[in-house]
Amino acid sequence: MNDWGRPLWIAHRGGGRAAPENTLAAIHAGAAAGFRMVEFDVMLSRDGVPVLIHDDTLERTTDGRGAVAAHDFAALRRLDAGSWHGPAFAGEAIPTLGEAIDLLIGLDLDANIEIKPAPGHARATGDTVARMVAARWPAGRTLPLFSSFDFDALDAARARAPEVPRGLLFEAVPDDWRTQMRALGAVSLHCDHSRLDAERLADIVGAGIPLLCYTVNQADRAAALIAAGVRGLFTDCLDLPGQVAGC
Repeated sequence: MNDWGRPLWIAHRGGGRAAPENTLAAIHAGAAAGFRMVEFDVMLSRDGVPVLIHDDTLERTTDGRGAVAAHDFAALRRLDAGSWHGPAFAGEAIPTLGEAIDLLIGLDLDANIEIKPAPGHARATGDTVARMVAARWPAGRTLPLFSSFDFDALDAARARAPEVPRGLLFEAVPDDWRTQMRALGAVSLHCDHSRLDAERLADIVGAGIPLLCYTVNQADRAAALIAAGVRGLFTDCLDLPGQVAGC
């Protein structure tokens, strides 16, 4: 556990490469590998149900076609979201955020919930995700961490559930990161480790901001980031923590 109260290692999209991403099977895989924190993406169906999926479209991770936001939840639920990963996961369903929350609670997991709106649905997605987490998360348990590349989605989540902490998510960290963090009341900054230079890293760490990096799949890079003060590593390789000394 980091000194900011969350685990260093975070299973990317639930279970990294061990299971089909953004499924309940993935979250189970992350927990089974010893991870105490998982990350997953949430988008809205056409009828406003928050579901776990990364892409705006269905083709890569399901047997469906077209935009996620063009399908009602009932149609999304009939899709196979597991066979693309392997026959052992055939029939794995697209889960709802509510189901994921129940599983997190049952497995005693921390989570980074990435709000990933379809185009034109930023504020609705942020509001819906925040409303559900605020309503269903048990009192007395550490709240999950929201993040998003979309400023408006994260702002809507802040407005709906200001008590749920927020992380500002970038590919490359812009020069105005401090201004954006203040505007959103963000508690952490998340970015692509491959687009993070040493000077920017030192600036963020020196400011006392918890810095989380994605997607770190090499032991030497993980060790260097940890040594430099990075507080969280999203990884697809569930055996990576055991390869990094002291972790």
